[in-house]
Amino acid sequence: MDVQAYLKRISVEKEEQLTLEYLAKLQKNHMEKIPFENLDVTRKVKINLIIDRFHEKVMKNGRGGFCYELNGLFQQLLTNLGYRSHLIACTVKRPKGWAKADTHAAIIVHLDRPYLVDVGFGDSVRKPIPLTGEEQTDVSGTYRVIEAGQSSFDLQRLDEDQWKILYRFSTAVKNIEDFEEGSLYNQTSPDSTFTHGDIVTLGTSDGRITLSGLTVTITKNGQKEKWELSSEEEKIKFLKEHFHINI
Repeated sequence: MDVQAYLKRISVEKEEQLTLEYLAKLQKNHMEKIPFENLDVTRKVKINLIIDRFHEKVMKNGRGGFCYELNGLFQQLLTNLGYRSHLIACTVKRPKGWAKADTHAAIIVHLDRPYLVDVGFGDSVRKPIPLTGEEQTDVSGTYRVIEAGQSSFDLQRLDEDQWKILYRFSTAVKNIEDFEEGSLYNQTSPDSTFTHGDIVTLGTSDGRITLSGLTVTITKNGQKEKWELSSEEEKIKFLKEHFHINI
């Protein structure tokens, strides 16, 4: 892995001290420089779980990716920098129930205590969260991680004074190869949220910009503005202008 190229891509200088503050900077910048996107999935371009392929796509070709690619890459960056970290498997909570088990990849980083780190979940927390229930607030909302029993934890977001589960996870060590079944499911299943249309989203300093199909949503300081693009041609231009993606 070309660590310097990676750090340049997310506009972060290399630091010798592996602090929580530096980890938070890496995570925030990653989520505001590299989009979450499923454009290969909707175009039937198979995503193989090979870190070198992720690196070529995201670093050399200026693309984004989904959880396996983004968290797979970021965990390798953290390892190369000297952080002690590993991938974990998560089960996403949908409005109507749980998604297929263990099909989301995230990261645990060990500092003074374990922290959940996730750069591949779209609109989510942009800083490390301890597993002890402490609330973390950023421009995207207020979050916490609480124990859910049987060695599992829930990532939750505060929504209209109610804590809502985003996903459930255990801290068991996973390798990228362990997500082969989940990756195939998310690339091919009609029950996957990624097979029904383009999703591209990127954090900004004051909110988020999201493209879903032909619908653009701009969030600034909690206020949302939506409009429709007129065509696939306009979408291609929008992807290049706002996400720096060429397809």
